[in-house]
Formats: sequence, C-alpha cells, structure tokens
Amino acid sequence: MSYVNEVLELARRVAESQAQPVQRAAALLVAALRAGGVVQAFGSGHSEAIAMEIAGRAGGLVPSNRLSPRDLVLHGGRPPGVLTPELERDPAIAHEIYALAPVEPQDVFVLISSSGVNGAVVELARLVKDRGHPLIALTSVAHSTAMTSRHPSGAKVMDLADVVLDNGAPYGDAILDLPGGGSYGAVSTITSALLAQMVVTEAVDELVALGETPPVYLSANVTGGDEHNKALESRYQGRIRRGA
Repeated sequence: MSYVNEVLELARRVAESQAQPVQRAAALLVAALRAGGVVQAFGSGHSEAIAMEIAGRAGGLVPSNRLSPRDLVLHGGRPPGVLTPELERDPAIAHEIYALAPVEPQDVFVLISSSGVNGAVVELARLVKDRGHPLIALTSVAHSTAMTSRHPSGAKVMDLADVVLDNGAPYGDAILDLPGGGSYGAVSTITSALLAQMVVTEAVDELVALGETPPVYLSANVTGGDEHNKALESRYQGRIRRGA
C-alpha cells in the first residue's frame, strides 16, 4: 500500500496546486470550442495515453483529435519502420505531424510530455505558437527543470506554453526508493490523466454555465451511445478523425 498512499497524496497535492492553471486551460478550450475550434492533443510514448484521455473517449469532448508520431505512418504514408524510440527526438517530424492534422486557426493545442525536452514536442510547441494557436503544456516541472533541452533552441515545452499544468512527478518519474539506489513506481501517467480530466470537466462546466449544450461523448457501450456520438461527430466532419 505504500505506492497507493504516495500516489493518493501526490494526486491531492496536484489537484490543489493546479486548480488555477486548470481554470486557465479550460478557458482556452472553451474559447476555442465556441469559435468552432477543435482540441488538438499530442503525446508520444506513454504521453500518448494522456492524449487519449482528451480525444475521443466517453465523457470527453467530441471536437478533439489525438496527434502522435504514428501519424507519419497512418496518414503520411511513411513505412512502419520509421517508428523508433528515437523518433520523438527529431524536431523535423513536428512539421509533418502538424501538416497531416486537420488543423484550423481557431484550434487549441494540448501538448503532453513529462520531460518536456524532446525535439519533436518542443518543435511542435514552437510551430503551434508561430501559427497563433493557444498552447497548453502538461509536463513535470521538476523533471523538465532538471533536464537539458534536446531541441537546438534550448527551449522546453513549458517555456513556450500559454498555460503550464504540472503533473507533480519527480525527476525520473518513479516515487519509491530501491535498496542500493534507483526507484520504481511511476506516477506521471496517473497525475497527468487526472489533470487532463480536470481541464475537460472544467471546460464542460463552463459551457453549461454559459447555457450551451457541451458536445460530449457517451460511452459506445450504453444504449443510444452510438447514435448520440455519430450525430455529434457529423457536426465536425473533416475536422476530427477517429479509428486510428
């Protein structure tokens, strides 16, 4: 239970300390959605799981896309062999990922990277800001601060974002000490998922307070779920992609 206790305490601290950044991030989502925009969420490696929390899941927002290095294969025609662990360190792929995505000027981006220093995600952050999009970064401030950027500019994702959400993970991610050195029990996925859901739910609450009906998915495994979801997805035809 030591891991569970540590995670619960960390989740409480993150929820409390990030309450205001969550509100600012949610406001960016609401502004984008009311302008007809889409939430573009990017993550690579384990961070792709957090993009999946934001895009295309039950209880989440319909106008959303999940971007990842896999888009180079799925939508760009690159051979599967390009998907190596080192790919996320290549700044050049950010331009391909952006170009392959159905992006419009009113879209908001959420970039998830616990380290926040790899070339692809930093270059994507630079590109997003150059194109005038609001940018939310979900990262570990402690880990990112302890790292040297792998981008030629020396920048980190948290340096470029309009709002930074700190998942509270320590340098190295794991929170339990091993005898003789080292650690185990990663936490960034858990606290990042918490923050992602906090932002989405806060955005939905704000839309409801404005008297609007939020475009929210139902589970496909409840009666009427498929019909509800397809009707909402039809409103964003050509703007969102699913099934990949």
